[in-house]
Amino acid sequence: MSGPPAPGPALTRVAATRYVTPLREGGSLPALVEADDDGLYVLKFRGAGQGPKVLVAEILAGEIARELGLPMPEIVLVDLDPALGGAEPDPEIHDLLRASRGVNVGLDYLPGSLPYDPADGRSIDPALAAEVVWLDALLTNVDRTASNPNLLVWHERLWLIDHGAALYAHHGDPALGGAWGRPFPAIAQHVLLDLAGSVAEADARLAPRLDPATIERVVDLVPDELLDDEPGMTPAERRAAYRDHLTRRAAAPRAFVREAEDARGA
Repeated sequence: MSGPPAPGPALTRVAATRYVTPLREGGSLPALVEADDDGLYVLKFRGAGQGPKVLVAEILAGEIARELGLPMPEIVLVDLDPALGGAEPDPEIHDLLRASRGVNVGLDYLPGSLPYDPADGRSIDPALAAEVVWLDALLTNVDRTASNPNLLVWHERLWLIDHGAALYAHHGDPALGGAWGRPFPAIAQHVLLDLAGSVAEADARLAPRLDPATIERVVDLVPDELLDDEPGMTPAERRAAYRDHLTRRAAAPRAFVREAEDARGA
């Protein structure tokens, strides 16, 4: 399947210039901000929830999706000055902004987009659904379920968002030791599984696009500022851990493909 172009050698970096409004979804309090390139972005804060690892997952998962040709809003790095939200009356937001000084992650705002609702009967291309299932099985993304699809419909096209819950094993073990080979039974709860075509056929299409050089290029997009929060590990060591984990998980034979196919059949 065709899709957005592959990313360049680095993520665009912008500075937030105006705090537009909070987006009170979930516990992380993302916000809509304007940046110095005049763009509007959904900002994910490093000071929210489980910290910078969520932003690392956003970059890795989103840019792998883009490399595979899946529809993904542009990801940018957003420098934040806590004074930006001075007019916002909520003290919780002030605390969040103070904790998020420096680099954060923004997704291009898709004006007029609507959340995907599995109950509305919308037709989804089975090949696309299978590719999204394949992606989320690869990335152990536990957060694309019927109760929280993390999909938008924009211009009659499905778009992938919110990958902070992917690669969840890095919260317990930043070195990701052995996590690449673990089963992922949560794929059975995927919101698109019942609509998906063959995951094995999706694997044949997608796996060749995710070679070690591509994985290395994606991992190198993560800035050191988001990898310096782990005592005892340097950003280079963290980056190597992600590169090794993703390379091993994407290498044949990919047990997650059979796991997803069996869940689809069940």
